[in-house]
Amino acid sequence: MNETPTRVYAEIDLDAVRENVHALRERAPRAELMAVVKSNAYGHGALECARAAQEAGAAWLGTATPEEALALRAAGIRGRIMCWLWTPGGPWREAVEADVDVAVSGMWALDEVRAAARAAGRTARIQLKADTGLGRNGCQPADWAELVGAAVAAQAEGTVRVTGVWSHFACADEPGHPSIQLQLTAFRDMLAYAEKEGVDPEVRHIANSPATLTLPESHFDLVRCGIAVYGVSPAPELGTPAQLGLRPAMTLRASLALVKTVPAGHGVSYGHHYVTDAETNLALIPAGYADGIPRHASGRGPVLVGGTVRHVAGRVAMDQFVVDLGADTARVGDEAVIFGDAERGEPTAEDWAQAADTIAYEIVTRIGGRVPRVYLGG
Repeated sequence: MNETPTRVYAEIDLDAVRENVHALRERAPRAELMAVVKSNAYGHGALECARAAQEAGAAWLGTATPEEALALRAAGIRGRIMCWLWTPGGPWREAVEADVDVAVSGMWALDEVRAAARAAGRTARIQLKADTGLGRNGCQPADWAELVGAAVAAQAEGTVRVTGVWSHFACADEPGHPSIQLQLTAFRDMLAYAEKEGVDPEVRHIANSPATLTLPESHFDLVRCGIAVYGVSPAPELGTPAQLGLRPAMTLRASLALVKTVPAGHGVSYGHHYVTDAETNLALIPAGYADGIPRHASGRGPVLVGGTVRHVAGRVAMDQFVVDLGADTARVGDEAVIFGDAERGEPTAEDWAQAADTIAYEIVTRIGGRVPRVYLGG
């Protein structure tokens, strides 16, 4: 896009993505790094961020769905790509033919990928996922022997190659949580069993962004970094992005659509949950929950206007919300920064997360498709 949008847009600094990948690689110098670009790279743009991450040395890319992985391949992205969220009847053959590593958490998935490999006439690259305690996807320890045995047999027949064994933490963003060491022990045990049975993986991995930052013993051969790639702290308890050596890549900007003076006692937005207590100036920001601005942050979400941080006055609507400028003035077309980098004095995704009682991951990821992305540094 050559012209900057005038309503609302997400400015994505690809140099920040590259810098964050470099910083994360320094945290795990003996492991390769996977940049997770699922959900449109947490709202930042999957293709652009994938390229930037690879330029900065990310050896792997990770997606949730196979469709996300196949879209990267179709756009010309080379190198190792892994995807892990499968349902029966998924595009297994397409993934095999695209040389995508696919996660296998149970026998049904192994059966489907073997059939796809036969149909494609190629060996499928699979990674066995162990449920070490998260209780989501992954194979339970009680079923591990069956799955490993079947995978080794499939490898012997040439339909699959077991390229990885992996798992995922439940509480790595809570340093010292007892589940962390329990999961590490379970992972080592399940990995040792698989290797004893004949699995020789290229990569062993369990570390996500918080574990990459705080748990060196979890790094193994590969660390999977998602939110940290985009310069957002995985949890306030771990520190701010700046304290972690990261820089936010997304700045959400808007132009004021209206500025007007209203008298005391004037209701603002649906339900009149905000009523002015004196004559004041209101500014209209043309972005709402259809764009990803959380309605739960009504009355609390921070916005930088005219060098001062204001807060949402009243409810966030579908397409717009209001801030109260008080005695300050502004002009139509002036910039509002909804969130960006605290080092520049701007509200952050974490500030909005706290205002909406959620996590910063959701704030950046939920920015909608009708919000243009404007890329810098790439």
